[in-house]
Amino acid sequence: MTADTYRVTIVKYGERFTHKSDVYLNHHIYGQDDDPIGMDYFIWVIQNSERTIIVDTGFSKHGGEVRKRTFVIDPALAYDALGVDREASPVVVVTHAHYDHIGNLGLFPTSELVLASSEFEFWTGPLATRRQFHHSVEDEEIATLAAAEAEGRVRRYDGSLELAPGVTVLEVGGHTPGQSVVIVQTTEGPVLLASDSIHYYEELEQDMPFAFVADLPAMYAGFDTINAMVASGEVTHVVSGHDPSTLSRFSPVTDGELAGIAATIGTLE
Repeated sequence: MTADTYRVTIVKYGERFTHKSDVYLNHHIYGQDDDPIGMDYFIWVIQNSERTIIVDTGFSKHGGEVRKRTFVIDPALAYDALGVDREASPVVVVTHAHYDHIGNLGLFPTSELVLASSEFEFWTGPLATRRQFHHSVEDEEIATLAAAEAEGRVRRYDGSLELAPGVTVLEVGGHTPGQSVVIVQTTEGPVLLASDSIHYYEELEQDMPFAFVADLPAMYAGFDTINAMVASGEVTHVVSGHDPSTLSRFSPVTDGELAGIAATIGTLE
């Protein structure tokens, strides 16, 4: 593995079960049955011989409990199983600031946090307390993000950022004002960590926006951007943010604490 190719590990740390009307915006307009649907919760770890990059940190115990979410594994144990040295301050990418993506930033108290400027400004601004937005965050977790900014640990970007050789962060918006995706070069080709720009593969395939959306035109434009990247070969693997079929699409982890709840793309040499 060279300095600009990586192994991506997808870890399922939580789950819940609901219905399609709860996850798709105005689901009734599609003329489909309101079928039951699962929702998996993931964290992502990018690694090679030179660096480790964390992508989101999952929900906290409190954030999960108040929303009746179920832990599959404590994210801290997942990081330990992957050999993540938290004291080495690995960079943490925050794709967006919802509770299930920043609930464990405290595990990385000295790490640089990378997120879109528009994301940080929105959640520390006056509209963040409005109920339709505030439902998806925890005040204490936003305060943790703001404290990191005060400490000089937040790296904001606009549009796109080459975070490291072979790793690019791209702002797409839609789900939240600064929703971002991460493009990673691996030995199996370029991978798009879509996070919540695509909760379910069905969203992209059937053009069905998610129920919680800050900017609907931007969400549709994000679908178009991702489809164009796939069509051009710019990315060869798309990793969804919450689809229960995600792990089955990649190489399963079969040993250790992550057996059955994780999958990888690329090799770690």
